[in-house]
Amino acid sequence: MDEPKVKDEGWEKVLLENIVLASLREQRRARNWGIFFKLLFFIYIFALLFAAFGWIDTGKIRITDKHTAIVDLRGVITADSASSADKINASLQSAFKDKNTQGVILRINSPGGSPVQAGYIYDEIKRLRDKYPEIPLYAVIGDICASGGYYVAAAADKIFVDKASLVGSIGVLMDGFGFAGTLEKLGVERRLLTSGENKGFLDPFTPMDPVQKNHATVMLKEIHEQFIHVVRQGRGERLKDAPDIFSGIIWTGQKSIDLGLADALGSAEYVAREVINAEVLVDFTPHEGFADLFAKRFGQVALNILTNGEWFLR
Repeated sequence: MDEPKVKDEGWEKVLLENIVLASLREQRRARNWGIFFKLLFFIYIFALLFAAFGWIDTGKIRITDKHTAIVDLRGVITADSASSADKINASLQSAFKDKNTQGVILRINSPGGSPVQAGYIYDEIKRLRDKYPEIPLYAVIGDICASGGYYVAAAADKIFVDKASLVGSIGVLMDGFGFAGTLEKLGVERRLLTSGENKGFLDPFTPMDPVQKNHATVMLKEIHEQFIHVVRQGRGERLKDAPDIFSGIIWTGQKSIDLGLADALGSAEYVAREVINAEVLVDFTPHEGFADLFAKRFGQVALNILTNGEWFLR
């Protein structure tokens, strides 16, 4: 009766050993795969670093070569956009600081934006040109360079356009909506409490106050005069004495040359090759990641809901 029991115990021992060995083999296999993927990850990171610092010869021009630096200013100029003063100025500083930069191109495709942000960029361009007098900065216009975009371009040594570019719109606006009477029709009571008679400045749910309207008009005129001064200072004698040049109207690139708002026709590649004499373009533009774009989109939606109106150079 004991012999079968011994056989059973031997069978269980073998089975247990096989299970343990299989588990060990599986753990070893998982560990090897983990090491393999970690190794691939580090190889990828090192490849990126080598490429970034020009240690891998890919046939492309490295930043250590003589080049023309390019910075893109795209879209509406606001404090929370890719074309904010902080981001554009940081890129311009890096471009000018690079010892192999022969010239800088600010490539603009913008309908305008905040006068404050545009002013910051304009002032920084002037400062960098004084600090690095041997490095020229040229503005190259894409589809549009209007209002705040042109405010920035006026700081450049020269402005190049395409014949069909849209240039100008030298003016200021403040927009919003008026809903006076709408809430009453909907049966909604408006409750607005203020500690100052003008604290509800241009509230969209109350009738337009003549005093507040006049104050807003004066502010817009003051900012417009600042804009005009900047353009006259930047363009100098090249600017023609046209009666409607500061009226907020917009012109084609070809017409802007005739008016002295621009200097010549030319793309970024043309300027780098024929004007700066450094054909290689190196991009110093800041680039947003997915998380930044996602946060910006949803943040802008919330801002638009909470804000009735802002003044813009556009």
